Amino acid sequence: MKNLAQISLATLATISGLVFGTMESASALSWNWNYSGTGIAASGTFTTNDTPNDLGFYLISGITGTRNGETITGLQPSGTAIPGNEPFNVDNLISLNTQQLRDEGFGYSTSGGSYASPFFASFLPTPAYLEVFSAPPIIPGFENLGLEDSELPINFSATIITVPEPTSILSLFVLGTLGASSALKRQKLSKFTYKKLEKAS
Repeated sequence: MKNLAQISLATLATISGLVFGTMESASALSWNWNYSGTGIAASGTFTTNDTPNDLGFYLISGITGTRNGETITGLQPSGTAIPGNEPFNVDNLISLNTQQLRDEGFGYSTSGGSYASPFFASFLPTPAYLEVFSAPPIIPGFENLGLEDSELPINFSATIITVPEPTSILSLFVLGTLGASSALKRQKLSKFTYKKLEKAS
């Protein structure tokens, strides 16, 4: 009987851990993103915070994906420029607004030793998304773009992947609690029945 109580409490603790773990992970959002242009195809996922700033932009904290078959290996830190595009720093902000990136855009490195930075060029006569691409050998400074480098128009899109509803998390917690308390009631009933049987004998 003692073991049943321990199992019930362990079950409740496990369920609570899963619930609160799920609630914790809900503080980050996952996104699908992609862009393409002449000779360019890039796609993957972002991780961002779950609260936008006053302008509706979320901060990207992680990135995965590929660009032209090369694996994306890391996110360029906010406030720094991808190598070969200095001094234009990225801000790693993404939005669900019509304009999803800002002039600073985001940046990343690839397994081939290259760097890319998609951004929104609001300064153009007709504002549009562009991608700056730096490939080895990389010479610091945007004015040193070589034949292997490029700055080309792209079509960019990003959407938030559905996250668990708070009500579903709450339901899971309630069901787990009811299940554990039901098991404890059964244990008490068993003890009572056992005592009655003991007296009868």
